[in-house]
Amino acid sequence: MQTRTVQTDTRPQAVLEAGDGPLVLLIHGFPELALSWRDQIAALAQAGYHAVAPDMRGYGGSPGPDPRDGYSILHLVGDMVDLVRALGQTHCVVIGHDWGAAVAWHCALMRPDMFRAVAGLSVPFQPRRAGGPPIPAMAAISKRAGLGDLYISRLQADDAHAIFDADPATALRKCFYGYDGATPTQRQSTGFIPAGENMLSVVPEDATLPPWMSETHFAEYVSAFSAFGFKGPIDWYRCLDLNWSLTAYLQDRRIDQPSLFIVGERDPVRNYSGKHEAEQPLWLTDLRGQIVLSGAGHWIQQERPDEVNAALLKFIGNSGVI
Repeated sequence: MQTRTVQTDTRPQAVLEAGDGPLVLLIHGFPELALSWRDQIAALAQAGYHAVAPDMRGYGGSPGPDPRDGYSILHLVGDMVDLVRALGQTHCVVIGHDWGAAVAWHCALMRPDMFRAVAGLSVPFQPRRAGGPPIPAMAAISKRAGLGDLYISRLQADDAHAIFDADPATALRKCFYGYDGATPTQRQSTGFIPAGENMLSVVPEDATLPPWMSETHFAEYVSAFSAFGFKGPIDWYRCLDLNWSLTAYLQDRRIDQPSLFIVGERDPVRNYSGKHEAEQPLWLTDLRGQIVLSGAGHWIQQERPDEVNAALLKFIGNSGVI
């Protein structure tokens, strides 16, 4: 397994990779890095694939600075197209987790010729909805539910990244703890933030590292986010309404490639993505499976590497696309 920087047409991208053979691209989410895929990279390489996980735009070894609008879904998918080409390939299987799942779904949606099979972890495919952009709709739903603001709404503020940048170690520890499967239900994040609170204050101060994360592993995250900050990663969220305005051409379009979805039973994201999870068979026309891992939380490929690896290898092997 090695780290290197790949120069694409538009920017350098740091990648973690191993193996030779057909290309499998692994896209991380928030607040993660390429290193979140180490167990999958090792398993895929051993199985005869070239597994490549980039630090995504604004993260780790692939920092900006980019203007806020530079983190739109068109830029993020474009980065992956550029990376596949820079690696000398014309097609691959794409796998994403969290925000990376949203990017992976859109890679498949926008470039089916290149991304010939897709797997999403933790975050289901969410089609473009007619009728208006998503942030006002989220705010209206949250208000009706009386649960406080959905955290995505709070991240729209210009200074939303400040509480993360003030103490990256505490911010990361609380994020990992609040969404982990080993965290007791009453101490998990719900995704909703009451008035007077913020995304970090709703997580207990005595939050600990998840059982799967060593101090050494955690230090790698802290080092990267301390160096480059959270503004770029949170700008991904600030582009949600922009993404809606840019993707009218995708309205009602379905994903026809082989697809797979894996989610943890205790993933708090399911509190607000359940509708999309239930609707996936309507939008993924060759859905090969929806796997729910009992007791697992949000950081699923790190919490349950053996089960996730087995599911991914079976899916890729049976997809017949690479």
